[in-house]
Amino acid sequence: MRLRDDISVADTDYGQVLLDERTGHYWQLNPTGVVVVRALLDGADEDAAVTALTSAYDVDEARAREDVSVLVAGLRTAGLVTA
Repeated sequence: MRLRDDISVADTDYGQVLLDERTGHYWQLNPTGVVVVRALLDGADEDAAVTALTSAYDVDEARAREDVSVLVAGLRTAGLVTA
């Protein structure tokens, strides 16, 4: 998965912000969202993103899998990512 070319990423004290430079809209990611998005942008599939999340935080696999699925769906629905 890749962010669109016109999406900027900025680290914040509370996670990250994704800014759509075309529209000015932005989306805030909490620290767990950052772990997932970084894994996916580094070429991981959703299963590997689940593993990254369960390794970084005390969360069970079922909850992590649901969270990853919801986040990926949200990124796609918002049109922030390609492939």
